[in-house]
Amino acid sequence: MTTQPISHSSTLGYFRWAFIVTAIGLALGAWLGFSTEHTIAGAMKVFFICCVLAVLEISLSFDNAIVNANKLKEMTPKWQHRFLTWGIVIAVFGMRILFPVLIVVIAAKIGPWQAVVLAASEPEQYAEIMHDAHLPIAAFGGTFLMMVALNFFFDHEKDVHWVHALEDWASRYSSIRGIEIAVVLVIMLVFSRLVPPAQAGVFISSAIWGLLTFLLVEVLGGILDKNEEAMSGAAKGGLGAFLYLEVLDASFSFDGVIGAFALTQNLFIIAIGLGIGAMYVRSMTIMLVEKGTLAQYRYLEHGAFYAILILSVIMYVQTLFHIPEVITGLGGAALIGISLWSSIRWNRENGHAADAPA
Repeated sequence: MTTQPISHSSTLGYFRWAFIVTAIGLALGAWLGFSTEHTIAGAMKVFFICCVLAVLEISLSFDNAIVNANKLKEMTPKWQHRFLTWGIVIAVFGMRILFPVLIVVIAAKIGPWQAVVLAASEPEQYAEIMHDAHLPIAAFGGTFLMMVALNFFFDHEKDVHWVHALEDWASRYSSIRGIEIAVVLVIMLVFSRLVPPAQAGVFISSAIWGLLTFLLVEVLGGILDKNEEAMSGAAKGGLGAFLYLEVLDASFSFDGVIGAFALTQNLFIIAIGLGIGAMYVRSMTIMLVEKGTLAQYRYLEHGAFYAILILSVIMYVQTLFHIPEVITGLGGAALIGISLWSSIRWNRENGHAADAPA
């Protein structure tokens, strides 16, 4: 039995706070552009960059919203509310502001305040440090997301298949303990041979940390939820599920944060643009949960996990050469669109109305 947060509202109602943050963020971006270049053209340039960054974040993270909704519907109302309040603070300020600063702190071996000063006074050097840190970030994030996707497909209880032959095979072999880990390790070893020899060690080390992080989150989440279940007498998602979703969100944001530096080297503009996008992702998550969209469209979740799997492979490939973020975003959106179309067609063929669970 699943729990539902708060009350139902109109579709536009779900995006009320996202619209408010958009207005404030774009106004702040325009002011930042004008104060930097002292021209209307400068203000409009930063305004446009913030818009593009917001769209980039939404396109890269739409599948994240679907996965969040799938996990969130099993959580108690208390933890749903905490994820949708505390979670957005962590997502916007933690991953879009503190994360890029932390990378520079570690890579350049300087203090946090020095990193912020560097971002403000020498954005070119700051962006160069971020670019140099791309390989370990891509290896870590790609491994974590690959485990998330394979964990969905290698499930012996999964009986709804979209790409039937592939998913049926994965489901049949899911009884082999640790098969998804073995698959990830093989892919990891293959790519470690393809990256430049000088970077192979960094790639393997970062990828292993990504794998360990996934396993530790799974174990810790299970322990925390087990303790909460023992105390409350109900098996419902709590702190463990919250922790899982936060790490998942962080993995999704890696690509967007790094890719944003291709558009601007200003950390504060990046934070504004990606922060706006993150608000829309949270709003979509709430809408998907409250409207029961995942139940209405049976293959939508499959499309999201295929998009995650492809994103993880792209992050691995980006350790070899650059792939434009627009390809990543459009690829994920296309897969989700096709899965939605397949779900609608299945509903029609089997006599299910769009407003009823499929």
